[in-house]
Amino acid sequence: MRTPRFAACLAIPISVALLTSACGGSGGGPGSGGSGGRQTDATISVNSTEPENPLIPGNTNETGGGKVVDALFTGLVEYDPKTAEPRNAVAQSIETTDSKLYTIKLKPGWTFHDGTPVTAQNFVDAWNYTAYSPNGQQNASFFAQIAGFDQVNTQDPDGANGPLAAPQPAAQTMSGLRAVDDQTLEVTLAEPFSVFPTQLGYQAFMPLPRAFFTNQAAFEATPIGNGPFRFVSRQPGANIVLERYEQYGGERKPGVKGVEYRFYESAEAAYADVVSNNLDFIEIIPPSAIAGNLFETDLPNRSVSQTYLGLQRIGFPIYDARFQNPQLRQALSMAIDREAVNQQIFNGLKPPADGLVAPNVPGRAEGQCGELCTYQPAKAKQIFDATGFQGPIELTSNADAGNAEWMQATCVTITQALGRECNFVPVPTFGEFRTAINAREMSRIYRTGWVADYPSIENFLNPMYRTGGSTNDGEYSNPAVDALLARADAAPSTEEGNALYQEAERLIIQDMPAIPLYFQSVQAGWSARMSNVTVTQFRELDVFGVTVSS
Repeated sequence: MRTPRFAACLAIPISVALLTSACGGSGGGPGSGGSGGRQTDATISVNSTEPENPLIPGNTNETGGGKVVDALFTGLVEYDPKTAEPRNAVAQSIETTDSKLYTIKLKPGWTFHDGTPVTAQNFVDAWNYTAYSPNGQQNASFFAQIAGFDQVNTQDPDGANGPLAAPQPAAQTMSGLRAVDDQTLEVTLAEPFSVFPTQLGYQAFMPLPRAFFTNQAAFEATPIGNGPFRFVSRQPGANIVLERYEQYGGERKPGVKGVEYRFYESAEAAYADVVSNNLDFIEIIPPSAIAGNLFETDLPNRSVSQTYLGLQRIGFPIYDARFQNPQLRQALSMAIDREAVNQQIFNGLKPPADGLVAPNVPGRAEGQCGELCTYQPAKAKQIFDATGFQGPIELTSNADAGNAEWMQATCVTITQALGRECNFVPVPTFGEFRTAINAREMSRIYRTGWVADYPSIENFLNPMYRTGGSTNDGEYSNPAVDALLARADAAPSTEEGNALYQEAERLIIQDMPAIPLYFQSVQAGWSARMSNVTVTQFRELDVFGVTVSS
């Protein structure tokens, strides 16, 4: 849950140090997510999905890779595991007088896993590499606010599948980035952007060691971060193993010796291993165990059900001509009986969504979706029939993370409302699923959940709905939306910015490039040897606080 202090810290406009200790600086006291006790030699096992790409922060924007990157790297800012409040990590202070020029001082003593120091230049080099469009990094657009981004990042004029290539950028480095000295980073934005300090804990903004640039292939085989855990091994299709970095520079020290991220063919298989104590943690209990709250019986005092900063949606490949009519997308939204799916599959634990922004996110407004997110079968059928849509209605998702049941149930409600058969077509693994999405080869309506990268309404809009956004997978584009988002980014105050983001959200919903389904809650479980378990507001296990019995 968000506390009032979070809003107060980010609202301080000028001439002060943002995100300093007065606003929740990192510490290990009660409630702060410290190590939770003495360190042990135990390695814990965590259910995950195969990362889509090599573990490079600038090219990782999905949950399987993201949780590993977050363990390998630490940014200028981190987020409280219980409240998601931002607080300094590598940064000593973040200062601005105008929300445009930021001076960031680094704490001394931080090192990468190869022993080299973490300096301001490591951030400058990493950010420039990610932003430079020929490098093809998926998180490039997160740097769009920095002065000179338009000189290093050019857009493909006819999309990813077109024959034309993007123009060569005029520069390789952004003019708004400067390492003043080893401990001082200066960032100049093209326009004021008050959300910028909050962003800095997201993985796109992590530093990269010099070793990445001297031998990228070696780095991809053995990633080198500055985080609480260092890389040990990766077995494709099976696991990734990390071990505690004893020279970690953060004040919060992990109590466990290591983490093994395991990949299962299904959530049911992973859940069975947690019940039998052969797996230590699963973040998504499958629907079969949620029905009737079976998981509470299977895992007595070993489970949690709580909300987090997440939203479940289904999206459209708008680059496919069949899905380019907004009325078709609106009709499908009103054909889904969200509450019936919630009750049938999730035992009422996932409330139907009323907008594109999750609860407890700063800036969120209630009821943004209006009637478009309510079940109206007669109206939905009338609009759907008028669109003249031909061919089957098909939904798709990866089958290795417990999505099949609710996707199938969603299809049933669509079939009942429209009188047109809807089928669920699964993809075996998350990696295969994301590969098709990123290659713009998706030909079906697809699952597209979202877990906040950082706690702000801006994060639920810019990455997904701005033209060229980092996760605008359906290639949605509306110049009016782009203009509103740009005005919101440059607003002189948080309140004015949030009002503009809310206006943009309402306009996006009318286009319905993705259908909001329900707000996420996490039902997680763990083995009998684990205690002090905290699931963060980003749906991750807090590896710092957990303790393990012998």
